[in-house]
Amino acid sequence: MADEFIKGLGIFTAAGLGWMVLAGWYRTSSFETSRQLIEPVTSGGTLFDSIGVLLMDGLFWFALLGALTFWVLIPVFRQTREALRERRA
Repeated sequence: MADEFIKGLGIFTAAGLGWMVLAGWYRTSSFETSRQLIEPVTSGGTLFDSIGVLLMDGLFWFALLGALTFWVLIPVFRQTREALRERRA
């Protein structure tokens, strides 16, 4: 169980840090506003800006789904499999 926890934490930390860096670049128009990191993306920009925004959204979902997978889904699957093995035996 500790192995799954640290994998989920690593994914959550690394992807969350990547998302925060990119959100600071693309979703923060000014640091005086209270809506930092959650403003809508306003820069039409270049191809690299589009790639950055796409990567930002991908890292956000990877952080959430990766942590959910290792913290909830894999342990539930293992517990269910073990319970079914005990019932058969």
